[in-house]
Amino acid sequence: MDTPLVTERSTPRAGSAAGGHKVRVAVAGASGFAGQELLRLMSGHPRARITAAMSSSPEGPPRSLPALAKIWDGVIEPFSAGKLAEAADVVFLALPEEAAATIAPTLVERGVRVIDLSGAFRLRDAAAREKWYPATKLGSLKPVYGLTERHYEEIATAQLLTNPGCYPTAALLALEPLAQAGLLAGDGDIVIDAKSGISGAGKKPSDRTHFSENHGSVSAYGVFGHRHQPEIEQELGAAVTFVPHLVPLDRGILETIYGKVRSGITVKEVSDVMSAAYRNAPFVRLTGETLPEIKHAAYTNFCDIGWRVNSANGRILLVAVLDNLVKGAAGQAIQNFNVMLGLDERSGLLPVS
Repeated sequence: MDTPLVTERSTPRAGSAAGGHKVRVAVAGASGFAGQELLRLMSGHPRARITAAMSSSPEGPPRSLPALAKIWDGVIEPFSAGKLAEAADVVFLALPEEAAATIAPTLVERGVRVIDLSGAFRLRDAAAREKWYPATKLGSLKPVYGLTERHYEEIATAQLLTNPGCYPTAALLALEPLAQAGLLAGDGDIVIDAKSGISGAGKKPSDRTHFSENHGSVSAYGVFGHRHQPEIEQELGAAVTFVPHLVPLDRGILETIYGKVRSGITVKEVSDVMSAAYRNAPFVRLTGETLPEIKHAAYTNFCDIGWRVNSANGRILLVAVLDNLVKGAAGQAIQNFNVMLGLDERSGLLPVS
C-alpha cells in the first residue's frame, strides 16, 4: 500500500499528444459491448483519430454499426494483427483473454502502446496468473495496472496498460483509501456483495444470460471461484469474500461492501479520508451517508461511493456504483489513454474548458 492515492497531477510529458496533434487509435474487438462503447466515446475525442476498428475474428465481411450512425460511420473490419500495428500509435484490445495474451506482446514489440481491457495481464503472481489466465506469458513485458486514481504516475509511461476489471474498480476505489489510512480493523472480514447488469457477462449468449432466465430474477454466480477475487486481493493486500450476482439490467454495477473499522473510528474520520484521497479525482463522486444508486452513474465514467459507520459495533458499510461498460471498461480505458498521452484525463469523457 505504499503507492499514494490521488495526488496533484503532473504536467504533460514532452512528446505527448498535448501539443495538439491527433493520435492514431485502433480498436480490436470493436463489435463487442465494450468495443462499441470505445468507438462511441473515442469518436468524439478531441485528440484521437480512429484509424482501424476490427472484430475479434479474421473472418467475415466488413460491417457497420447502426447504433453509431452519425456518431462513427466507419466499418468493422476482420481482425488483422499486422494492420493493427501499422495503423495505430495506441491500440485498445477488447478481445477475449487468450487473444489479448497473444497479440499484446507483438504490438508492444513493434512500438505500439497497448491498453488491454481483458484480464490477461492483471495478475502479477505467476501461480495465480497460470490458474486464471493460463494463456498469458509475460516474458519481458511489464504491464501497468490501470486503476487511474491509484497508479497515475506509472500509467503515464506505460507501454502495456492492463485495464482493471469492472467489479475490482468499484471495490478498490471504495476500500483502498481506508486500508491505506489504517482505518480498517486488521481482523475484520471484508465482504463484497456485488450486482451487475447482464452486459457484464459479455456479448456471447449463454443459458445464464438468456432473457427468459434472467428477466425477473437475481442469481449469484462464481462463488469462491470468480477471477476478480484474486485481482481485488492483489491490489488491496487483504483477503475478501467476493460474491457477484447477475441482475436483470442492461448495464451498471452496485457493490455493497461490509467490513470493520478500528475501535473509535467515526463516520467523520471516514469522510475525511475519502475526501482527501479523491480531492483531485474528476471521476469519483463521494455521496457520504447518502447511498448512491446505479441509475446515477449509468452511461457515465463516474464511480459514486457512499458509506455508513456504526460506531457502536465498529461496522462499516460502503456502497459503490458505476457503469460496467464505461468506468468499468471503455471509459476507464480512455481515462488511462489520456494519462498515457499527457492529456487532461477528462478528454473525451467530460467537457474540458
